[in-house]
Parts: sequence; C-alpha cells; structure tokens
Amino acid sequence: MNQKTNLNLKVSELTTGELKLLISETMKETLEDILENVQALSSKSYIGSIKEARADYKTGKVKKLKDLRNV
Repeated sequence: MNQKTNLNLKVSELTTGELKLLISETMKETLEDILENVQALSSKSYIGSIKEARADYKTGKVKKLKDLRNV
C-alpha cells in the first residue's frame, strides 16, 4: 500500500493483501511500543527519573510551555 494513499479509504476498498499488510504493520508497531515500555520500566535509572520528575512537578520546579516559547 502506498504511504500517500488517501486515509479515508474504507476497509471494503482494500484488497486482502493491503488489509493483511496494514494489520501486520500495526501489530508490529504496537509490539515494538510494548517492548520499549517494558525495557524502560525495567530500568532503575528510568524509574528514578520519573520519580524525580514527579517530585519536581509537586514542588513547582517546572516551567510552563508558554514560558519556554518566550525565551
């Protein structure tokens, strides 16, 4: 299936091969995302950085996005 294909296609307009490819690519991307999340959550330094970021947020050690754009 062409990358620039109209995104408004209906499933009924896809060939069997196109539908299989679409499902396969979607599953592959989803599994890669899950694996990435599992690897990240298995990292003590990653978990530590999340805890640090949450503590910074609670204590107000953060900047608003609009403030960063005015720098």
